[in-house]
Amino acid sequence: MTIDTIDYGSLMHRAMRGLIRDVLDQVAEYGLPGDHHFFITFSTKHPGVEVAEWLSERYPDEMTVVMQNWYEGLVVTDDGFEVTLNFGDTPERLYIPYDALETFVDPSVEFGLRFEALDHGPEDDTERETVTEAPMAEDVAQEPHPDAEIVSLDKFRK
Repeated sequence: MTIDTIDYGSLMHRAMRGLIRDVLDQVAEYGLPGDHHFFITFSTKHPGVEVAEWLSERYPDEMTVVMQNWYEGLVVTDDGFEVTLNFGDTPERLYIPYDALETFVDPSVEFGLRFEALDHGPEDDTERETVTEAPMAEDVAQEPHPDAEIVSLDKFRK
């Protein structure tokens, strides 16, 4: 097998989803430390997403959930995660594949990722993604998809 080019977009896609998996693994084992909490936006129509029918009717395209004060049963797998969250005093179990993620934000440390699908034209019918910096929590509530910049890992180094 030979390759014509290095697909940095796909490699970054896999690495960033691995980072989210590692974070969720830690949370599943130890809980959310300090003020950490997550705003997670995902496509409700993505194959493999499992949400209650009333939630998918209310959010037919995308949904943002918050993991903060109350969540239970967080189970992390190689392909996605499942968790029970409270929606107006109604606990609901969700399964979210990593490929369905659109944004992952932890506003307590000003960390965020946005995953955007790219169209490479008719000759390339594979879906590719790019990882960009996601909006912070206050922006998520006001403007779900503002312009973003490419994540610089140097920004997060101490």
